[in-house]
Amino acid sequence: MKIKRILVSQPRPDSEKSPYFELAEKNNVKIDFRPFSYVEGVSCKDFRKQKIDFLAHTAVIFNSKTAIDHFFRLCGELRIIVPDTMKYFCISESVAFYLQKYIIYRKRKIFFGAGSINDLMEIVNRHSEEKFLLPFSDLPHEELTELLDKHGIRYERAILYHNVSCDLTDFSVINYDLLVFFSPSGIKSLIKNFPEFQQNDIKIGSFGTATAKAVIEAGLRLDLQAPRPEAPSMITALDLYIREQNKNCRK
Repeated sequence: MKIKRILVSQPRPDSEKSPYFELAEKNNVKIDFRPFSYVEGVSCKDFRKQKIDFLAHTAVIFNSKTAIDHFFRLCGELRIIVPDTMKYFCISESVAFYLQKYIIYRKRKIFFGAGSINDLMEIVNRHSEEKFLLPFSDLPHEELTELLDKHGIRYERAILYHNVSCDLTDFSVINYDLLVFFSPSGIKSLIKNFPEFQQNDIKIGSFGTATAKAVIEAGLRLDLQAPRPEAPSMITALDLYIREQNKNCRK
């Protein structure tokens, strides 16, 4: 089936210079945007129930900008002053640079990987003496925690925010040829909103191993996965997939 309409489960980009619009024009496809879930921060009251002391840790691992936002939000609400000696380990350079919103970047010890869990773990292993804090959502993150356990890294997981499913009953996903997801919460929202969903010829793409796993565990067919060596971004993966799929349909 030729790819003509794509649904990306994220908010529409603010800038018209987004690579998504260039991708759509280049491949003559229509791309719509619709968030499938939203983030809701854990309250101070609920956080205290976890009995976690931020200051008992010497380093923080951030796997997203959302985790950064809610870590510093709770620090502010709880009047916690993060010491200058705190070390920050980020999954990618863009996540690391986002720390500038809250700290003086050049005066802190910040480390970052190239976007994969394995790459991040290589850096963490070089600082195994640290006591790490993992700010997470309520969704499981087995890949990272399993690696931390495997390498004997001391860490404590803190649930700082929840992923809540959006109400999607005002539109239909069956009007699209390809659905693109970026988190397990998106798949959870798809099943919740459309319990009778039948994939049939609809293609499903995912970004990240956790999302890919969620697709498969939901009993769905995974047609497109990123990142991978030849497609480190979802844009590149989509471009390659659309061109290949549409080329095959012309034969």
